[in-house]
Parts: sequence; C-alpha cells; structure tokens
Amino acid sequence: MMSLKKNELNDLNNYFMAANYLSVSQLYLWDNVLLRRRLSMSDIKPKLVGHWGTVPSQNFIYTHLNRIIKKYNLNMMYISGPGHGGNAMISNSYLEGVYTKFYPKYSLDYEGLKNLCKDFSYPGGVSSHVAPSVPGSINEGGELGYSLSHAYGAVLDNPNLICTCVIGDGEAETGPLSASWDINKLINPKTDGIVLPIINLNGYKISNPTVLGRMTNKELISLFKGHGYKPYIVKATDIYDAHNSFANTLDKVINDIYNLKKGKTKMFPLVILKSPKGWTAPKEVDGRKIEGSFHAHQIPFTIDNEEKLRILEKWLKKYRPDKLFDENGKVRDEVLNILPAPSKRLSASKYANGGLLLKELKKPNFKKYGIKVIPGVTKSSNMMEASKYLRDLIVLNKPNKNFRLFSPDEALSNRLNFVFEKTNRKWTGKYSANDEFLSTNGMVIDSILSEHVCEGLMEGYLLTGRHGIFDCYEAFIRIIDSMTSQHAKWLKLCKEVPWREDISSLNYILTSHIWQQDHNGFTHQDPGFLNHVATKKPDTSRIYLPFDTNTLLCTLDHIISTKNYINVVVASKHIRPDFVNMDEAIELCSKGIGELSFISDKTKKPDLILASAGDTPTIEVIAAKKILSKLLPNLKVRVISVIDLMKLDCNHPHGLNNREYNSLFTKDKPIIFNFHGYPSLVHTLTYNRTNKNLHVHGYMEEGTITTPFDMRVINKIDRYHLILNALKYLEIDNDSKSKVRNYCNKMLRKHKKYIRENGIDMENIDNFMNFN
Repeated sequence: MMSLKKNELNDLNNYFMAANYLSVSQLYLWDNVLLRRRLSMSDIKPKLVGHWGTVPSQNFIYTHLNRIIKKYNLNMMYISGPGHGGNAMISNSYLEGVYTKFYPKYSLDYEGLKNLCKDFSYPGGVSSHVAPSVPGSINEGGELGYSLSHAYGAVLDNPNLICTCVIGDGEAETGPLSASWDINKLINPKTDGIVLPIINLNGYKISNPTVLGRMTNKELISLFKGHGYKPYIVKATDIYDAHNSFANTLDKVINDIYNLKKGKTKMFPLVILKSPKGWTAPKEVDGRKIEGSFHAHQIPFTIDNEEKLRILEKWLKKYRPDKLFDENGKVRDEVLNILPAPSKRLSASKYANGGLLLKELKKPNFKKYGIKVIPGVTKSSNMMEASKYLRDLIVLNKPNKNFRLFSPDEALSNRLNFVFEKTNRKWTGKYSANDEFLSTNGMVIDSILSEHVCEGLMEGYLLTGRHGIFDCYEAFIRIIDSMTSQHAKWLKLCKEVPWREDISSLNYILTSHIWQQDHNGFTHQDPGFLNHVATKKPDTSRIYLPFDTNTLLCTLDHIISTKNYINVVVASKHIRPDFVNMDEAIELCSKGIGELSFISDKTKKPDLILASAGDTPTIEVIAAKKILSKLLPNLKVRVISVIDLMKLDCNHPHGLNNREYNSLFTKDKPIIFNFHGYPSLVHTLTYNRTNKNLHVHGYMEEGTITTPFDMRVINKIDRYHLILNALKYLEIDNDSKSKVRNYCNKMLRKHKKYIRENGIDMENIDNFMNFN
C-alpha cells in the first residue's frame, strides 16, 4: 500500500477535524463556539436534538471524496443515505463555501459560525436531517432506504457522472435498499454514470446491532460479489492509518470505474468502511460506552453537570479548533487545501438542483392519436391507445435522453405494447433466447419486480432534471405510499427554498384497477392511493380520472408538462366503451368537470344529478341514464363527469368556487355520485358544499374472482343499484317507482343467474346504448 505524503495526510486530517468540530458544535453549542474561554453551562443549547453516530464516518468519506475529485477532475454528486446526520452535510457545505453563498447569515467568520451552531435543530433554524435546504442533497434524511435507488436514478443517461451513495448498515436492512443492490443490472457504463456505494458499517442501529455488522469479511465479500460488485473493506482504527488505507482504496475504485467505462470489467466497485459508531467521540461517559456503541446514535451524552461539561470541552478541543480557525473565526486556508474547484464541490453539484438542467419535453400532437367515437358503441383499450402517444414521446426525446417509463414488470400487462415498437426494456444482465424486448439502451425501466426500485429510480431521475411516468397496478402502488409521502414533503419544502429550481412532476398511471380483475381477485383491489395523495398539500396533489381514450390522451399530454406536482391518473387497460370525440374531450379536460352533452338532459332545473369519476363508474352512470330515459321519460337528469377530482374540493387550487359548484350540482337536488374508489373520499372533498343531498357509491371491499359487471353489482356501483338508490330521493309517484324498482331487481336476479350458468356477463351489459 502506497502511503500518502505527509502534507497530503495533514491536509486530509485537518479538513476531517474541521468537519467533525463543526458537527459536534452544531449539536451542543449556541455560544462560545470556538472555545475562546472556558466552556460554561450557558454556552450549551437548552435542548439537545440531533444525531452523531453516522456523522464522523460521513465526514471522513466526504473528506476523501474531495481528494479524488480534485486529483482526477471528477464530476461527482453525493447522497447521504443515513441522512439523520444533517450536521455532517451542513458542515461540509459550510467548509466548501457553498452554504454561505446560499445563506449569507452563516458567514465565514465568528458571527456566521455562531449562527450555524445555534440554528441547527433549533426552532426557526434548520432540520437535524439532511433536507432540501441543504445544498447538494436530493435525498431527505427521513427517507431511509431510498438512497441507492435515488443514486441509480441520478446516473441514468448521465454518462459523465459518478454518484457516491453512503449507505448506513442499518439502512441496508430496509426493503427498498435491499431491493436496490441489483439495479446495477440496468446500468450501461457507456451511456450511464456510475454509482459508488460506500457502506458506513458501524455495527449498530438506534439500539440494536446491524445484520451486516455481525457478518464476517468473507460473508460480506461473498454477499456483494453475488450482487455483481467488487467489494473493498477498509477498517478504521488509527485515524492516520485509515486515511492511508481509504485513499489507496479510492484510487483503486477510480481505476475500476475507468475499466467499467472501457468495458474491461463488469464488476461495479463498492466500499465497506468499518468504523466505530460515533467515531472520535469520548470512549465512555458515566460508565456507559459511547464510541463504538449504539449510545452514540443521537446525542452521545447530555450536559447536566460540570463533569460532563468538561468532557464535552475536552472532546471539542481534541479537534484543535485554534489550529483550524483564525482570530476572526474564519476557517484557515490550509484547512481547505483539499477542496476541488468551486464548480466541482459536492454541495455545488447542479445535478442536486435538477431544475437547473431541466429541458422541456418535445411532445407529439396528442390530437392525432385520438379516435373517432360513437358514444358507448366505439370501444378501445385506453392504455393501448395511449401507448402510441407514449411511444412517440420517447422517440421525440431520445436525442436528449430525458424521458423514461418506469414499471415493475408490468409495461406489457398494462397494455403499453406500442411503446416496444420503438424501444425496449433496459437490461444489462445475462440474456436467454426466450427473452423479449431487452436492450442495454432501452428507455423502459421494467426489468426489476420492485415498486420501491421503480419509485426510487424515477425520483432520482426527476430530481436530477429529467421526466418520467410510473405505470403500476393500482393495488400495488400502495407499496410505495411512504415514498410518495416523502417526495411530497420534499416538494413542499423545496417551494420554500428560493434557490431550488422547479423539477418535473411525479407522474403515476394506475391501471389494472379494481373494476376488472379477471383471474386476480380480492388481493388486487385497493383504490386507497387516491385517499393517500388527496391528503397531501393542495399545491402538490393532483388526481385525474379520465373515462375513455380521448380523455386519457388529453390528461397525459397535460401532466407531463407540469412541475412540482404529484399527478395520479387512473385509467383502464381493458376494452371499454368510448364516449367523447377529441374536441369534446379537450373541452371537458380543460375544465376538469362538466356535463356529458350526448346523454345529459338539456335543462336548467334537473330532477336528479348522476355524477361519476372514473371509467367504470361513468359507464354505469350512462347506462343508468339510458334506463331512466326509457322507464321515466319525463325525469330530467343531469349527467356530470368529474375528471379532475380536486374540482370537488373548495380548498384546492383546482376547486370550483361555490357558485360554479352549485350551478352544476344544484343546491338541493339529489346527487347520486358513482366513484372509482372509496366513497368516503368524495364526502371528504365535498363536506363544505351547500348541497348535502349527496349519495356516493364506490368500492366497498367486496369482490373476488368474478365477472366485470358482477364486481360492480356486489359493490353497488352498477346501473341498477344507482337507480334503486335514486328512487329513494326522487319526487315521483309510487307506481312509477315500483315499476322501475321491479325492473332493476329483476335484472339483478337475471344477472346473478346468468353469470353462474355462463361464466360471462349478459350481452346487454356491454351494449347498453341500445337499451330497449
């Protein structure tokens, strides 16, 4: 092993000490931050909040990344997986001068240093986690387990980028992180960047040992070799030996990366840094082990007496602040010798502020993909038709390589078939003669069966300035509920950070939905993602329920141009009736809500409102109207389609005002609302509205292997149950009610018998436009 020169070793260690000193000071101090006098109780924050366990090892890694960036002129970004240690990234960004650039309050002098320490994890200050306010970050400290997929998403189509991802050994036990190791099978080193995973193996989580921490070196090497990595293990005991060993290891890693790029190897480098948890902290306090134990995870020890105050003072002085800072509180120039050029510094990375790199998508004219419609007679697979539009969207943006589809082995199942006329699934693993649509340069991420991986990859792709759509089975998007929540929180906070540029929206298409399950049944039924997204900030959440091909095309063309939103689109992949031509679809989608002119009675004073949101509920509402028109010809029925669900919420930016809402839904007439998901969501969105005569049908947690129409019947969103419910509130004579009620009950009995004898729905169910 080649040893570093003395001046190189000193430079590395000076920077490492400075980063550690700043990190400890942020945890404990709000005054006397350079120990210019003896530490007193009044110098200690009244409430100590934050984390230390991962921080020194991250400072060590960050120190050495500076060296290789400078030595090899690398283009690198940094992701902190164990992001609870926000003080580490803040300390390094401050030393790089980037933090001060964005926040002049934290000036490079004593006053700025004092503000830096006081504001950390303090009311009105900054988060103890790595947060959007921290330059260089695309991964929030609370997003435990998402770091590696974010990193791989960042390097997709960025061939000159190295993304170093620090992974905590506790974090490595999470489902999302465990599934992410094999994303290297999707990386083409010639067209993508390289992720350098560095496992911060300190042996402990909050209060338990880690699985990786109790494995032997032989077991660790076997594990990661099996995942396709070339692991290097560095054990940190003596600090100067650790500097030498880690520097030599990173030099080898850079050589491996060059060989990957040249096609000389297929093994991706990975580093395991075995360092004590809370490295460089006091060994023991009050008879309790600190360094090298889980007690170092958060605040290593409280300051509740003079003895502990002196221990803290001794700890801080160990870093030699008098050698690190000058008389004005500025970091000495020699401490910063290892820093690369300003534009190459990790917290200055443009990739970590992806809006700076964002190129608008080139969009095909969605109108040309529209279909000519005879309402209720023309039929198509909405997703299949939409895939023609997505196919050409990929082609138009292929030169910029800034749009991808993400899916967990479902792109074909979700009927995106036409996409594969022009691209393939991205895959760099082994091939078999039976494989289909695989390529090292495919623009569809579809080859790993993990919703966590797809979500993390797409987030990393968007956060670094690109665009994407995630298509998924509706029920299983719930797997990534918390990832969506964290992204929503990220977007919310980014809007409060002036220097964060807009990024493309997080777009979901949910299909294979609850209303046609075929062989899948009860396990594949869950529309609750709509409820989940509806609770997010109104300036972030958007939910769309197009009901046919043309409305889906209009919706897709809209969402892919938006910024800083979470857009959820629910669409059918099965053959369904189409109802509106393109011009009407455009008008309806631009409003987000409106009457269906081909079926709604032309009247200013309707007797009944039939409303729907979703493709299947709309079919049943229209069928119900056809029946009512035949059986109760004098009844005036207004038929309303809600495509933009948030139109119902008066507190949402998209929401109708009360005058607009009342003009559509009236102030008191009965509303039978047929909804794609759980009825409670519609009640939640409309609880402030004037008309309380609202009766919502939706999913009732019923249904297993059965016919499509029977799914509607057992959940009472079918045409007959809608009419039976409406009869309760209509002011018509009892004989008329009895006639209609008898008809509906007769048809429900007939349906039940027919499907059990024939295994399929009655013919008139699909051909309801010809009702007679």
